[in-house]
Amino acid sequence: MEETLKILVVDDDEVDRIAICSALTKAGVQIELSEVGNGNEAFSVLSITTYDCVFLDYRLPDRDALTLIQQLRSSEIKVPLVVLTGQGDEEITLQLLEAGATDYLSKSRISPETLSQVLRNVIRIYRAEIQADLANQQLRETHEQLIFKNQELERQQQQIQLQNFKLLEASRLKSLFLATISHELRTPMNAIIGFSQILLRPKFGQLTRQQADMVERILNNGKHLLMLLNEVLDFSKLEGGGLDLKAERFDISKVINLVVSEMRSLADAKNLSLLVQTDLQNPLVFNDPVRVKQILINLLSNAIKFTESGEIWVEVKELPANRVVIIVQDTGIGIAPRDFQHIFEAFRQVDQTITRKYPGTGLGLAIIDSLVRMMGGKIFLESKLGIGSRFKIELPRQITLPTVAANAPASQASQLDNDDFFCPAKNPHQSSSQASKAPYRIS
Repeated sequence: MEETLKILVVDDDEVDRIAICSALTKAGVQIELSEVGNGNEAFSVLSITTYDCVFLDYRLPDRDALTLIQQLRSSEIKVPLVVLTGQGDEEITLQLLEAGATDYLSKSRISPETLSQVLRNVIRIYRAEIQADLANQQLRETHEQLIFKNQELERQQQQIQLQNFKLLEASRLKSLFLATISHELRTPMNAIIGFSQILLRPKFGQLTRQQADMVERILNNGKHLLMLLNEVLDFSKLEGGGLDLKAERFDISKVINLVVSEMRSLADAKNLSLLVQTDLQNPLVFNDPVRVKQILINLLSNAIKFTESGEIWVEVKELPANRVVIIVQDTGIGIAPRDFQHIFEAFRQVDQTITRKYPGTGLGLAIIDSLVRMMGGKIFLESKLGIGSRFKIELPRQITLPTVAANAPASQASQLDNDDFFCPAKNPHQSSSQASKAPYRIS
């Protein structure tokens, strides 16, 4: 060994101590040797000094090696121990090893080669044990840390569950409040609308132009407010699972044409072209016509609201797997890709400020998303800022009742490349096979 080893020899026989020192020196071991003659001295020295190995005579004047080893281990003094046994002491070697001795050696076998080999072995074993103890200690510490973290995670999970319960209760109370207040407000609003319509009838008296203008404003604002209340009421029903589809067989092209006719005056007021294109071999579907109409009204209302100039197209056509698709496309302000993931959230608009240019509750697309999911359909959004937006709604030709809303959201947004955004034919009477598609370009 190249390193200098600190060795302690515990033996009351000076001859034996000299024999050990001589054997180690002849073996070429570099040692720093210390010697004591009894167990008390050995314990005192080992309490304050660290040694690489201790050669311990089994029979000491004040105690035997077994007692000293037990005393050292109980005091948590760790050091490689080689017990030197005399003739007839071999039978207690098992007890010595169990008590904490690293190895044993009969005094009759002491030689440079034997002693050197034993010394190397016990130091190697001791160092391996130290590394194992260190690794075990690290494992214990890691285990304790994991236990602590698991306890902390459990506490956090309990807090999250409690918060979730509170949020669910708050959401339930919010939905109940919205449904109640919307329902209560609809009654006086219907009265305001009804009496306004009566006042505008000639048979109830002729109004001056100024009076008629004021009554018409009351009527229009009342209808607008009623529409907002209906949106809130529908959304609260959808959230609470209280809205059911009432499916029947109907002509979807007639519903679309009816909605377009109703919305045309709003488009004309902004000088917008409103075009319709239908390509259905079989226009009959099994769905809720009222809710299909509501979806289309919301889409067209948004398209008209967010389009200052240009055109709006409505297209309905068949898809494989017994489905139909309704497409509403405009040349409006468009939607930025970063807003795609939020556009279908309730009470959410791209412009959330109170001074926003475009009013509304922000519930229209959320209601559409929920209704489409109830119908087992999907929504696809394609949009570019400054160019316009396209909403595609794919619906099964025949929905299944009772309908359970799917877990996954119906909306799927994707950003278009320059060549992906097409303008359908402007002639509403032109068939889909004749329709040309010219891509918008961004300079």
